Amino acid sequence: MESDIRSLKEADIGEADRVARLSFGTFLGLADPMSFFGDADYIRTRFRADPSLSLAAEEDGNFVGSNFIANWGSVGVFGPLTVHPDFWDKGIAKRLLDKTMEIFERLKTKHIGIFTFSNSPKHVHLYQKYDFWPRFLTAVMSKPVKSEYAMKDGQEMISWTKYSDMQKERPSEILNNCYSLTDSIYDGLDLKVEIQSVANQKLGDTIMLTDNKSNKLLGLAICHCGPKTEAGSNTCYVKFGSVTASEDRSKSANFDELIECCEIFAASQGLSKLAAGVNIGNLDAYRKMISKGFRTEFQGVMMTKNNDPGYHIEDVYAIDDWR
Repeated sequence: MESDIRSLKEADIGEADRVARLSFGTFLGLADPMSFFGDADYIRTRFRADPSLSLAAEEDGNFVGSNFIANWGSVGVFGPLTVHPDFWDKGIAKRLLDKTMEIFERLKTKHIGIFTFSNSPKHVHLYQKYDFWPRFLTAVMSKPVKSEYAMKDGQEMISWTKYSDMQKERPSEILNNCYSLTDSIYDGLDLKVEIQSVANQKLGDTIMLTDNKSNKLLGLAICHCGPKTEAGSNTCYVKFGSVTASEDRSKSANFDELIECCEIFAASQGLSKLAAGVNIGNLDAYRKMISKGFRTEFQGVMMTKNNDPGYHIEDVYAIDDWR
């Protein structure tokens, strides 16, 4: 019987979370498949960012899978796409993908991609059927947070602020400034939904680096903090981050400062680990992360529609692992 693909509902979230953990944990051969994700949460956070872009799959009225779409303006990312192990190889993932591609067509998304297992020919082959092609590896990296940062005043070191400190004053102006920065990296790239989702769900905060002379926004980092977010316990996870050059400083120097801001912020939240994913297509950023003490925990591969590199090119400083 054909699966019914429909919009995910709030009442489905618990089962969607269970199936996602079971699916990934089973694929990876974990002794306890349900331990996958730990106390991090990728399902509720993504559903609540935009419920209209979440999909559910049913078989004979039973919930069997889901997929989540992130609309970043001209850029679209999807996942986690998961199917209950009892229903693998029955075409359910393809039906979820069919509906996903319809949504991207409706949104007129220019650049579409996914992060998947680099060592799984099965996953790569599935996405190739939809004209997605593997590009560079993405390294999911982390470093210990320097505890001494907790005693320092970030404002004395560098000019940075948090979205939560400014959103009540002039939210439209702040989001427009963020869009101007990301649009300069890739035409139409817009992280507004992610910034507001973190604020509305109280998942963490968005760090903003500002030029002292011009008051221009030079960098931003969208951070999840602790359990029940995409970070997990004791972790500050940078879901997206990027910088632009200023009159007096290079992109490399500003990226240095943005990473330092994130570490100061993590310390201020009492967190011991800073995590971030970088695509090796952004080679300068990847090298910079290594030089700042980050080490790779695991790797996946980015696949993009039409093999489009988008903004994952050597001299763009970006943090985003697309998990």
